[in-house]
Formats: sequence, structure tokens, C-alpha cells
Amino acid sequence: MSTARSYAATAADSPLAPFTFERREPLARDVLIDILHCGVCHSDLHTARNEWGGTRYPVVPGHEIVGRVRAVGPGVSKFKVGDVVGVGCMVDSCQQCNPCSEGLEQYCDKGFTDTYNGREQGSKANTYGGYSDHIVVHEKFVLRVTHDESQLAAVAPLLCAGITTWSPLRQWKVGPGQKVGIVGLGGLGHMGVKLAAALGAHVVLFTTSPGKREDALRLGAHEVVVSKNADEMKAHRASFDFILNTVAAPHELDPFIQLLKLDGTMTLVGAPASPHPSPNVFGFIFKRRRLAGSLIGGIAETQEMLDFCAGHGIVSDIESIRADQIEEAYERMLKSDVKYRFVIDLATLPAAA
Repeated sequence: MSTARSYAATAADSPLAPFTFERREPLARDVLIDILHCGVCHSDLHTARNEWGGTRYPVVPGHEIVGRVRAVGPGVSKFKVGDVVGVGCMVDSCQQCNPCSEGLEQYCDKGFTDTYNGREQGSKANTYGGYSDHIVVHEKFVLRVTHDESQLAAVAPLLCAGITTWSPLRQWKVGPGQKVGIVGLGGLGHMGVKLAAALGAHVVLFTTSPGKREDALRLGAHEVVVSKNADEMKAHRASFDFILNTVAAPHELDPFIQLLKLDGTMTLVGAPASPHPSPNVFGFIFKRRRLAGSLIGGIAETQEMLDFCAGHGIVSDIESIRADQIEEAYERMLKSDVKYRFVIDLATLPAAA
């Protein structure tokens, strides 16, 4: 066992604070990783404050992890001491069901093991995430990071925001010659814009905030539409091959469904706390349109995304924070006061008492 330093919530109404706990010793195919940076996801806030229910305290959030390998088990073949690696939203799965055998571990029939607030497959022990100084993970769920080391903090959000947007873009074969919409310009949306543009699509960003136009164009959007403007929306009617909706608040889907051409698809990746209003069925029937959903991505797909981003110079737009600024970051996230992801510098963790 090894003692880990971290920040944790001990109750739904308690702020995150320094916390120590024991990590397991690496097993034969485990990798021990010293964490350098960990992104701050909205899911972290929901879980820490038990807004989705089911939080087991104490909880150490964090599933956008970049670090350096300190040790490996005797059966590890993919990594060596000193490698720069990443860990995303899951650290295990049953590895026996059909989705797992197809590299779709995120859809494991028995449920994947979350990086934090999850149950280990064997012991059922609670998992603790990346707001900590180190982590132990089976090599199958560790990703290789090849970005320049000066970019590592900005790589961390790719392990969640990056793969969450990459997976549907790949599933629906986004590429040159396609017109693609991205709804929302937050942590997910800004990655959707970057990736869709790098894949060669004509990218249109939809936002309710006219003030985001300049930033969207900077990130790679070719056009920006203010979705509250009926004339701007009407000008794009029935013209999109694909729309990626990243908004995590309930909103009317019908206006965006109407923008899809024949056989067009809108995929939802935002997870609102309450349901969207039901869309009108006729919007689907007359153009054979589809509404779909997508959940993060499998390990092979996540590695593909990291390699693509390294090759195209893509990272997340971030603001680096100290560990003791997590609660402040949460409050700013609730106000959308970040462009576009907070990342914790784990070198700022306090020494163990």
C-alpha cells in the first residue's frame, strides 16, 4: 500500500479539503502513475455535491489525468518507468462482454469502473480519482501521451472533453465535404469545434451568446449562429449532415432537428440534470432524421484521439489552478467563468501531515 495525498469531499455540503488515503500496491499488470495534472470536469462537481445521487464519501474526483509512470508490475508490456501517460473516465471493465471485446469498454454490459466513485471489478473497493498525487491503474486503461511536455496541462481535458466529442464525430464519419454544427461553446463544445474543423468539416457553432462569436472563429468555426435569432437559424434549415449538441442544460431540441438534412443526425453528449422537452416526431418523420446519444469512448478510440491531437497540435484551452482553488473553480464553472477547462497542477498539493 502507498499513502496518497489528495483533495476530497467528505459530505455533499462540505468543501473539498486535503485528504490522505491508501492506494493498492501495483499488481502484475498495473501501472503506478505520479499525477502531474488533472482537469476539472462538471461531473466532478455533480459527484462531489451528490447532485446525481449515489456518491460514496469520501470522494476524490478527477478523471482527466496526465502523469508520469513511476513503477510497473512484472507483467506490464506497454509502458515503462518515465513514460508520460493519461487516464480517463474509466479504469476497468469486465473485459468479457461483447462491447468490451469490440473495444467499447464504455458500454460494458456489466458497467465499467469509474475512475472515481466506482467499484473495483474484484474487490468492489471504492475508486479514488485524479485530484491526488498518484494512481494505480491496469495497463489496458492507461493511454500513451506524445504531446510536447510543455502542453501536458492542456492535454489533460482531452481524456474526457476530447474523447466525448471525438467519439461521435468518428462514429458518424465527420469529414471533408460535410456541414457540421456544434451546439454550445463550453468545455465540450470548444473541443468539438477544434476536432470537427481538424477533420475537415465545415463547422458552424451555435450559441445563445453573441459575445462568443470571435472566440468560436478563433477556435476553428467557419460560421457562428446565435440560436435565439430566428432569421439566422432559418437560413440554415435542412442543411446539416451532423450536429453535435454539447449543452448540459434542458432546452428545446426541435429548432436544431429542423436544421438537419435528409438522413441527418443530432447526437447529444451534454447531460442535463432534468430532461429536455420532447421533440416533435414530425421533425424526424419527414426527413428521416435521427436523434442519438454518445458516451465518452473506448480505450482504443481514446488513444486514436490523443494521437490525432498530437499530430494536429490540438489541446484544450485551459486555466491552470492550484489544488486549494478547487472550490473557487467549481463556483466559477457554475457561472461559465472559464475558457474552457480548469486544470489542477498537482505539484501544489500540500505535504502530508
